[in-house]
Amino acid sequence: MRPVPGGAPAGSAATLLTGPGSLLTWLIVFYPVWWALGLGALIFPIVAIPMAVSLWRRRHVEVPPGFAVWLVFCLLVLLSLSALDVDPAGTVAEGWWGRLPGALYRATGYGCVTVIALYAVNLSEREFPRRRMVNLLCWLAVVTVAGGLLGTFAGHLEFTSPVEALLPPKVARDGFVQSLVHPQAAQVMDFLGYETPRPAAPWGYTNTWGNVLAVCVGWVVVAAFCFPVRWRWRIAAVALLAVAIVPVIQSMNRGLWFNLAVGAVVVAIRLAVIGQLWTIGVLALAGVLAVGVIVTTPLGEVVRARLDNGHSDDGRGFATAEAVEAVGESPVLGFGSTRKTIGSGESIAVGPTPECPRCGGRTLGGNGQLWQVLFAHGIAGTVAYLGFFATVLWRFRRDHTAVGIVGSVVMVLSLTSMFYYNALVAPLVITMLVYALMWRNVRDRAMEGKAR
Repeated sequence: MRPVPGGAPAGSAATLLTGPGSLLTWLIVFYPVWWALGLGALIFPIVAIPMAVSLWRRRHVEVPPGFAVWLVFCLLVLLSLSALDVDPAGTVAEGWWGRLPGALYRATGYGCVTVIALYAVNLSEREFPRRRMVNLLCWLAVVTVAGGLLGTFAGHLEFTSPVEALLPPKVARDGFVQSLVHPQAAQVMDFLGYETPRPAAPWGYTNTWGNVLAVCVGWVVVAAFCFPVRWRWRIAAVALLAVAIVPVIQSMNRGLWFNLAVGAVVVAIRLAVIGQLWTIGVLALAGVLAVGVIVTTPLGEVVRARLDNGHSDDGRGFATAEAVEAVGESPVLGFGSTRKTIGSGESIAVGPTPECPRCGGRTLGGNGQLWQVLFAHGIAGTVAYLGFFATVLWRFRRDHTAVGIVGSVVMVLSLTSMFYYNALVAPLVITMLVYALMWRNVRDRAMEGKAR
């Protein structure tokens, strides 16, 4: 891959924490601290407030190409709230008031994503070098791998966070609230016939952990090999990628495995287009070595066991079919939020029982970003959402720098993972930061060319 031009030094600690763009530094560098405090996903709306103030104070706010499509999607999200009181056939009846908190959480999430993206876009190369952004994305990969190792070897670790301790007990016990404020190293499941910790730290869910790792791991390569750095950092990067194999397999996250394979294929295609065949050879060798390690160690048994146990396949299939069928009742704007089905594919029982723990209602729109957008925001919202990512891919198709290539991988993964991962909030924030970086890479390179 071509190195990234204009790689400015990272800057002093004081500049990182107090200068322009410091809100991004506080958000990303200290994310493990926010997680331990019980803020986790809550830190995104918190930090979006001062970011919005910063944008408001600017004389001019730059809106990058394709962002208008995203703003249309956000508008459709708000319009779809008008359907909160609609009860599709086969779903649990509930007033709009009961559905409002979940709907507002998602709408707020999209708002945070929008503000954070614009904040990142409107930083200049002098204020916040692209190299710094790449380093922050690399840091998120390091944090995710570290959390994965924690979940693998200390899977039962969990504790009451300060935020959780301050909440009323009834609120703190709610399952959704627990996912936000209760730090745990892993989700412990028994679908293999025995308890198995699946890494989740510091992202709350195993699927979110896998989603974040897939979109961040490529930035380790960019940070270590596409900028001038000391060899010890490159050795550390290779060691990190090698060690990451362990939690990647132990997560038993098939979506993550597929995303990593898709990412490798996209990189290979982009490199073939610019004739860098030797880099493809390095990528292929790394893949062969990784597969060799998996096959010749106990990790191979984990892969085989996971492939033999579909676990969530039936439930996902049922929820997807029901969501697609229900959209016909409100095709344009959807239903504003998710719904619970009356019973599931296993039983018509409203709730789970000891004899049938997976019985009970399924969440329509809870098993993938595509199904959530389609069900909650209708065909109009889905077209706008998909249109945004398609526009980004087309707009940056000719950027053959490392940022352009890895950024295109992240955009492709947003489209493939939407069938089985929900993107709000952290994965979508990271994806939009990558989008901001891609635009800044094109914009700032053009400005540097004019300056010469």
